[in-house]
Amino acid sequence: MTPAIPDAADTGGVVEAPHPRLMVGVLAFCGVVVAVMQTLVVPLLPHIPALTGSTPAAASWLVTVTLLTGAVCTPVLGRVGDMYGKRRVLVAALGVLVVGSVLCAVSSDIGVLIAGRALQGAALAVVPLGISIMRDELPPARVLSSVALMSSTLGIGAAVGLPIAAMVIEHSDWHTMFWASAGLGVLDVVLVLVFVPESPLRSRGRFDVLGAIGLSAALVALLVAVTQGGEWGWGSTRIVGLFAAAVVIGVAWGFYEMRVASPMVDLRVSARPAVLLANIAALLIGFAFYGNSLVTGQMVQEPKATGYGLGASIVVSGLCLLPGGITMVALSPLSARISATRGPKVTLAVAAVVMVAGYVLRFFTSHSLLMIIVGATVVSSGTALAYSALPSLVMRAVPVSETGAANGLNTLMRSVGQAFCSAVVAAVLANVTFQVGGHTAPTLHAYLLVFLIAGGAALAALLVTLGLPGRTASVTGTVGAKGPKTLAQEGA
Repeated sequence: MTPAIPDAADTGGVVEAPHPRLMVGVLAFCGVVVAVMQTLVVPLLPHIPALTGSTPAAASWLVTVTLLTGAVCTPVLGRVGDMYGKRRVLVAALGVLVVGSVLCAVSSDIGVLIAGRALQGAALAVVPLGISIMRDELPPARVLSSVALMSSTLGIGAAVGLPIAAMVIEHSDWHTMFWASAGLGVLDVVLVLVFVPESPLRSRGRFDVLGAIGLSAALVALLVAVTQGGEWGWGSTRIVGLFAAAVVIGVAWGFYEMRVASPMVDLRVSARPAVLLANIAALLIGFAFYGNSLVTGQMVQEPKATGYGLGASIVVSGLCLLPGGITMVALSPLSARISATRGPKVTLAVAAVVMVAGYVLRFFTSHSLLMIIVGATVVSSGTALAYSALPSLVMRAVPVSETGAANGLNTLMRSVGQAFCSAVVAAVLANVTFQVGGHTAPTLHAYLLVFLIAGGAALAALLVTLGLPGRTASVTGTVGAKGPKTLAQEGA
């Protein structure tokens, strides 16, 4: 028999933290560390085969495996946090990050490195867990601004991590990156234990083990097919089989989730327009954001002989994204202010327009380093507004008891968008090429095509956003004696 557990309805929806400013700062720092970890190996990938005696295909799994474990763990750990304690699960995820970082720091074996990166990927759940804690612990007046900052840490950390990793690669042993990641992870754990309280809010029911397994299997099949399609061949038996498995498992999982008492993902709530369209928008925004991150560094590093490349170093290419990261920090309060006065739907629409404008700028100014940085920063500005608005849209439409799982699913959709973007960018840059100096390089038109596709994704996100309901309908479900509460109902 399930014991009585306090929930949002029983406690008035908010259990205020004793040190709210410190708590928000600590959780945001955790998000930045996790995001930095995600991009840590990107500048290192071209050198991994020589450093580890492996192949480029094996080296690519250092990014792929992190994406896979992050995609699986984000919704699952979000649900576990809703049921058994968000801080507890947050600390566990950070602990796994530390273990994975140490594995990578002590070895140059590609198998061990992949295993370590897989463990690091589980920490991606830190962001939705942090958002859920903020919703539980902060008064309504502070929720939007804090959630905006927490959500933006994914973009902030990615922008900061690339130049830092590039500098480490040029001036130190590459294992130093992972030792630093492990140290920051330990610091995160200590700070969370000291400054982040454990919320008494819980969702009732039993953990849906079969639902978690089904969701994980469908995600792994889909993302392996997307990320490895270029390497294995899109028409190969393995890729077609993986796509088919993802569809079959996904459909079976959906039927099962509709019939279980305590589902892993409440598909009835997820199918509501306010939630469904927010998740579709998250996928498209993730696609549009990642295109900017993927091609900026590579484009400025292309040799001058290509006619458009600038022959920049790894460090310079990483620094091109740094102004965007700084801008994301600065725009988080503005995003929260727009959401508070006009609603997160307006914020997300503005964000999509800004991203489209950024890609238009990039399309027409791709020969100047300064304008490349300006264009990348404009896209990052739109990303900051979008990432800040998406959690608010979700929280206005789901019960408090499902905040972790719902935000985990929304974060997952961003990751899926990034995976599709990675596959599309790789296909374009590998096939629209020419010979220069005895080497094969992407043409300028290849990069311009990427800008068009990413800008199109941002435009599609705008159209989806315009379809969002102006006001979130109240959700249904048993949360407590007084009924469920959404963020809108709590007065934020």
